[in-house]
Amino acid sequence: LERILGEGFNPIIQKIRQLRKPVVAAVNGVAAGAGANIALACDIVVAAESASFIQAFSKIGLIPDSAGTFFLPRIIGFQKASALMMLGEKVGAAEAENMGMIFRVFPDENLIESATKIAETLATMPTHGLWLTKKALNESAKNDLDGQLGIEDALQSEAGKTADYAEGVQAFLEKRKPVFVGK
Repeated sequence: LERILGEGFNPIIQKIRQLRKPVVAAVNGVAAGAGANIALACDIVVAAESASFIQAFSKIGLIPDSAGTFFLPRIIGFQKASALMMLGEKVGAAEAENMGMIFRVFPDENLIESATKIAETLATMPTHGLWLTKKALNESAKNDLDGQLGIEDALQSEAGKTADYAEGVQAFLEKRKPVFVGK
């Protein structure tokens, strides 16, 4: 198990969080165990109406891995996460959306099209600014308020020096749609 986590799942989680672009997860079917937790490590999670999530580890004597114990309590709160992890109850897509576990639910037949549209929208946005947002969110888990304000100050300063920021302001002044280049 140690090798599976250390060489398999853990590097996936780290790459998702370090990737300089937003990661969209589209869940179709049952996301169980590490599969559910890999999805939760993504920046935006959508699911088909028929999808479900389950922290099944307790049913086989294991603990949640793949950063499940990190992300799930931060996403839905300690009590709900604790119960889902200990009881191993299945959560349907609609309930997952209602509790804030995922961003949105789509009809089964529209899941891939809808997830692709989200990814395409993100691709046309100022991706360096999105990376800085992701970076700030990553840091928020370990900072107090003053520390996070410092991170935001530094990252906002960096964002304000980008070509995309200049383009966004110019497009606003010219009342046109901006064309971002990710720099």
